[in-house]
Amino acid sequence: MNIQPLNSWITKGNEPLLIAGPCGAETEEQVLQTAKELSQINGIKLFRAGIWKPRTRPNAFEGVGEKGLEWLREVQKQFNLKTTVEVANANHTELALKHGVDALWIGARTTGNPFSVQEIADVLKGVDIPVFIKNPIHADMQLWLGAIERLSNSGITKLAAIHRGFHYAGKTKYRNKPLWEIAIELKTLLPELPIICDPSHISGNRELIPGVAQKALDLGMNGLMIESHIDPSVALSDAQQQLTPAALKQLLNELVYRQAFSPDPECLDKLHQFRNMIDEVDDELINVLKKRMNIIEQIGEYKKEKGITIFQLERWQEILRTRSQWAEKLGIPRAHTEKLCQLLHEESIRIQTEVMNKK
Repeated sequence: MNIQPLNSWITKGNEPLLIAGPCGAETEEQVLQTAKELSQINGIKLFRAGIWKPRTRPNAFEGVGEKGLEWLREVQKQFNLKTTVEVANANHTELALKHGVDALWIGARTTGNPFSVQEIADVLKGVDIPVFIKNPIHADMQLWLGAIERLSNSGITKLAAIHRGFHYAGKTKYRNKPLWEIAIELKTLLPELPIICDPSHISGNRELIPGVAQKALDLGMNGLMIESHIDPSVALSDAQQQLTPAALKQLLNELVYRQAFSPDPECLDKLHQFRNMIDEVDDELINVLKKRMNIIEQIGEYKKEKGITIFQLERWQEILRTRSQWAEKLGIPRAHTEKLCQLLHEESIRIQTEVMNKK
């Protein structure tokens, strides 16, 4: 893919891209007053506002539509802020281009629909405009990659992903579970692709936004998209996850911005020493894992010979209980041990299944 780095078209150096604005454009006064205050916050590069709001149920606030794009023109003129809106189909995209919006984003619901993404990509062929692609609602890496590829194939080079968390059926304090490992996997697959974090949609609660934003920066993400409303108490959508411009300014001032690398030779040397130590430990782990794999193969052969099932519930429960106890005595969290045991157990089942199926 041909993807331009952020600092070639919107940011300077290694500074993070900061995007802020209301969940939805509700009135011209609300949009302009919010933009006015955000324009006074150093570092904010893009003003966001939802013009079309995809809602789960009818009769909820679904956005003001095309007239909101005129308000964004005023934001550009009055406050010298670039603007960005969500588009979900070809018509939205054409209207946004017609009204001179500076950047587009594709929402989570749209990312999950290849037909809609292709519609948008077709409209954008030959157009030089930045496009941000949010992750799909569910943790499907192929859908996320597919949307990115469709936009890239249409000739868009100013591309970035937005990590906004994933729907999770289990218990979680977040509106959308972060599942940071998926964003890390995307970065591994597409190292040149900038990834922006949306702490507002991950959190669903303004009290959680600072922690999520800091975690994103600590993981080396390239920026933040945070919802900001002049008066969140009267917001027509997502009121609980929006910050006032003043609260956003305070948050941005309190965040710790880290660098990916240090030019300090002493620091680099110390990190090199630590990494060598890790390499040695990992080498030991790999050898232990190989030894464990050999034993599992022997177990599989023996079970096959004796007609015993692969999965043994009591043994699995014993492993979970004892390993967690052993680890806790060494100060290793139970959750960490259980996750590791789950991976090892899945591999054990796979190996034994292969042994059973051998003729």
